[in-house]
Amino acid sequence: QVQLVESGGGLVQAGGSLRLSCAVSGSIISIVKAAWYRQAPGKQRELVAAHRQSGITDYADSVKGRFTISRDSAKNTVHLQMDNLKAEDTAVYYCYADIVDRYGLGSPVAHWGQGTQVTVSS
Repeated sequence: QVQLVESGGGLVQAGGSLRLSCAVSGSIISIVKAAWYRQAPGKQRELVAAHRQSGITDYADSVKGRFTISRDSAKNTVHLQMDNLKAEDTAVYYCYADIVDRYGLGSPVAHWGQGTQVTVSS
């Protein structure tokens, strides 16, 4: 069974920083795509950042220049460095990954973490 577990969320003052981590465990062959999403109260879940297999990254316009997504392939861990946090960044952040595992048919399968709360005080 593949599992994604987020950590690093918490309370921070506006202008501060947090680093989220997503540990991926299980019978993993490869992580072909990794991403972070967030969902604020009363709003739709939105893509924050994505790390493609090619190494290219994509960011929501609202976080460009402030957030950085990275992967540590050796540890099967995905990170989201969040700097200059704003009150509007408050949300539950979810780790997402397309993963090929030994029990599948060779195609990537989507997996989600449980989410971690990020609260930014103004």
